[in-house]
Amino acid sequence: MNWEVLLAPYAQAVDELKVKLRGMRKQYENESSHSPIEFVTGRVKPISSIIDKARRKGLPIDQVENEIQDIAGLRVVCQFVDDIYAVVEMLRNRKDFIILEEKDYISDKKESGYRSYHMIIHYPVETIKGEKMLSAEVQIRTLAMNFWATNEHSLNYKYSGQIPVEIQSRLKRAAEAAFRLDEEMSAIRHEVQEAQKIFRKKKERDNRET
Repeated sequence: MNWEVLLAPYAQAVDELKVKLRGMRKQYENESSHSPIEFVTGRVKPISSIIDKARRKGLPIDQVENEIQDIAGLRVVCQFVDDIYAVVEMLRNRKDFIILEEKDYISDKKESGYRSYHMIIHYPVETIKGEKMLSAEVQIRTLAMNFWATNEHSLNYKYSGQIPVEIQSRLKRAAEAAFRLDEEMSAIRHEVQEAQKIFRKKKERDNRET
């Protein structure tokens, strides 16, 4: 298996999608309106993680492209829960990829407490051998959800997927606390956005004066 050749189109897809998603954010900034996108990150799944997942699924290595849908991964982080669904609608309206699957782990959280919105898309990449359609996963979540998920991922790594029961319970409570924070911030969303507009205008004025 030549991993460099196999993964190169996925790296290209991640780079292109990051540019497109960040471009959506920039358009909102240019219009001086609230952007539902706070920031965007992306990665190609490490080879060791691909191999581990293939083993867990009982897949031969030559089937990973067909059976593993998150080799290319994008993460869109938002300020508010409503922003997540605004991003979902924007992605549904795009014509440069096909949405294969959607999973709403916000209204239907995972047992662990994990919340996020997942999309599996089919994205075309232009290669020297022609167009290649590949799968990519887009995760859309709030800052609070992202903070929780990042820490939960670290604990899963530390405990090799077997987090002690006591810590699992504490993580669930933390997930609920994070979601209550999201709900509270959504309730004062208008005030937050007004404050951001004032700050942005002041910054623009200060920049003009310097």
